[in-house]
Amino acid sequence: MKYPVLGALTLVLLSQFPAFAQAVKSSRGASSPGHPARKKAPEPLEVNPTPVQAAPVPNWLASTHALQPSATMLHDLVDTRLEVRFDWPRQWLLGVATITLRPHFYPQSQLVLDAKGFDVKNVEMVNGPKKGKDLKFSYDKKKLTITLDRSYQRTEQYQVRIQYVAKPNELPKGGSDAITEAKGLYFINPLGNEKGKPRQVWTQGETEGSSCWFPTIDRPNQRMTQEISLTVESSQKTLSNGLLVSSRRNSDGTRTDTWKQNQAHAPYLAMMAVGDFAVVSDSWRGKPVDYYVDPAYQYTAKQVFGNTPEMLEFFSKKLGVDYPWDKYAQVAVHDFVSGAMENTTASTFQQQLVQFTPRELADVTYDGSESVIAHELFHQWFGDYVTTESWANLPLNESFADYSELLWAEHKYGPDAAALVQQTKLRNYLDEAQTKREPLIRYRYANQEDMFDRHSYDKGGRVLHMLRSYVGDEAFFASLSRYLTQNKLSSVEIAELRIAFEETTGEDLMWFFNQWFLQRGHPQLRVTHSYENSQVLLRVQQVQDTLYQPVYRLPISVATWSGNNQSTEHRILITKADQTFRLPASSKPALVKFDDPGILLADIDEVQSQEELLYQLNHARGYLQKFQAIQGLRSKSGDLLVSSAFRSALNDPFWATRTTALEGLRRYRGAEGSVVRKDLQRVALNEKKGTVRATAISVLSSFPNEDFSDVYNLALKDSSYAVVGAAVVALAKAPTSATRTQIAALQNTRNPSLLTALSGYYGLNGTLDDYPWFLQRSQDAPPEVLYVLLENFGMLMKRMPPIEREKGIQRLETLARTHPQVYVRLGAYKGLHELVASMPVLKTTLQDIRNKEKDNDLKAMYALLQ
Repeated sequence: MKYPVLGALTLVLLSQFPAFAQAVKSSRGASSPGHPARKKAPEPLEVNPTPVQAAPVPNWLASTHALQPSATMLHDLVDTRLEVRFDWPRQWLLGVATITLRPHFYPQSQLVLDAKGFDVKNVEMVNGPKKGKDLKFSYDKKKLTITLDRSYQRTEQYQVRIQYVAKPNELPKGGSDAITEAKGLYFINPLGNEKGKPRQVWTQGETEGSSCWFPTIDRPNQRMTQEISLTVESSQKTLSNGLLVSSRRNSDGTRTDTWKQNQAHAPYLAMMAVGDFAVVSDSWRGKPVDYYVDPAYQYTAKQVFGNTPEMLEFFSKKLGVDYPWDKYAQVAVHDFVSGAMENTTASTFQQQLVQFTPRELADVTYDGSESVIAHELFHQWFGDYVTTESWANLPLNESFADYSELLWAEHKYGPDAAALVQQTKLRNYLDEAQTKREPLIRYRYANQEDMFDRHSYDKGGRVLHMLRSYVGDEAFFASLSRYLTQNKLSSVEIAELRIAFEETTGEDLMWFFNQWFLQRGHPQLRVTHSYENSQVLLRVQQVQDTLYQPVYRLPISVATWSGNNQSTEHRILITKADQTFRLPASSKPALVKFDDPGILLADIDEVQSQEELLYQLNHARGYLQKFQAIQGLRSKSGDLLVSSAFRSALNDPFWATRTTALEGLRRYRGAEGSVVRKDLQRVALNEKKGTVRATAISVLSSFPNEDFSDVYNLALKDSSYAVVGAAVVALAKAPTSATRTQIAALQNTRNPSLLTALSGYYGLNGTLDDYPWFLQRSQDAPPEVLYVLLENFGMLMKRMPPIEREKGIQRLETLARTHPQVYVRLGAYKGLHELVASMPVLKTTLQDIRNKEKDNDLKAMYALLQ
């Protein structure tokens, strides 16, 4: 789905407001563990009769919401044909929909369609003896209720034609963390008066946005074939699902393109995009693979999207099911309301995720745009080919797409790259779990948008990683192939996935699916070990609150390392809240490593000595173990052995290990001071990867009262924007008149990371001369920059005469009240808050902003700033 880029930024905000986790309860609520599986009823998990810890009800256990069952199917969608044209000045879609349906089982004489915010002009019967007859209907701006000409049986298809006008801007505002608006149809710069922004129309269907631009049964358990004819200006390109089957020039100078989707898919996956796109063509096994981008980015499009054919081949072979659709296109659009969306055969992307200048490409890593590209492509199997029957089962779409990011990294870049994905995703979930813990499959929620969270994505992907480890690679992918083949072009719930694994492996896996998919929470483990009588005594305590979470059954691998650098793997099965395992060892091991491969989804407190951590760092098999060792040793970085090990890790083959080692040397105060600083300068100037060079500069700047300006000034000319931005941040702590001129030369950049750094520099060191820069950038900077830039704008204005602040204050107030992005409103509010001490009158303004804010989480953040 909607790749939750903005949800990730919300986690960043949470990290900047430590008290927020305690002050704000999740608005999404808890759900019950139980919706019975279709083929087997889940069995209860083992729960301690005496809880490990008796605690108050945790803040993530909110009130129970109403049951949200799958939508009842009175009718089956069969086919939808649309004829659409656009009224750009009024931002309307003028449409004719011809919909083919049949009763699902029981006879029906009435049809109810989702149709939001339309003017409905006419409804008529298309087929049968009363063809062309106008049908009676009622309409409440949400539901179109049509009285059919007679009662229809489940063996009978019928067609209705609806003439309508869609007016998306008249809809009530909706949205969530993952998708910021929910009006389905979006006109971008419709009058063409926004400089530097193209005119575009695009759609976003998930979850129920398709019914904002065509009448349908807007539920994920429906499927339809589709044909869309778009009449557009002759210069515009179009894209929709399926293949372009005709393109006709019209006498009025317009053009009508017809796109046909021959295999049925869910209504929320219908899409269209219109704009001045450059189309860069590629192919896979003879099928078209196209990239739609702004013309300015056509020459870098293949560098961004160019691995798509290889991904198609890899995923097809890995799953044992070839990519099932006629084509695959990817389109970058402006002001997209999410990160990306997996529309069938045509994924849509937020343009800033996939459109880069040649210089910006140097900073693009596989865990950036490439992971999003893999994510949306994998949805073409998991979500499009096989679709969740209800939003309660959303992880059947999103967990798999999330896990594809690890699969691709593993295939293309190796096990260290996959381990970095694993680590990042686990941390994302654990951060969210501080304020929210829900079952993955949850049948109780306030709103279906609440399902798009770090549980459905990151936690679900980690659960699949554990399942893969448990059954083995061959069985895992054979089970996925069975699941896709048996359920192709249909909707499913969690039982189908479980049954596919059970039929493949021959094992009853109810215990796994019950504890990981149907129960909330995760294991919180304390692991200690000792050595006696030729045995390692490994004690594992599950310390999670078992009033609300299960005692987990955990098959785990433990490695013991002997002094001759040989390791022995031990498989253990944890089933109790407190267990001690005896592992044979002829001598005291140099290292005992719990969950050696780093598979487990858990919060683990593993007690290890400094000697063990050093051994682990020096003998680690991969990135995860090295990272864990460096993190465990950071507080001991002044020790000569530790700092030497960190310096050695600066030469590690994997860039993220080098970055972690650099962070371990931040504010270093040990005996190797001069050597460490020389190493840091060497990395800052000579390291091949920009991300690592930037980190080295940041670490150098952590040493107080030390002058590395020569390094920073050289970095201002670096090819990497990340490095230049790090140098600007470093120089902001110790500005000089000489560097101000160099930094001023960067002001016209449009690069987000550099814009953010410049705003910090001027926020700390700017003068009235820099005021116009902030005024301009507060208008044209992307949202992810504005959050930081607007607070820095307030910092600058603190040093300005109050009489000069009027335009800036008005700008901040407008953004705090009206910007669609929550975190931009927060940034503007913080910018105003910076000025309260010198302008007490702003307290009234801030109070009014707080009172009128409708987002409860944001209001709680505001409360923390008072």
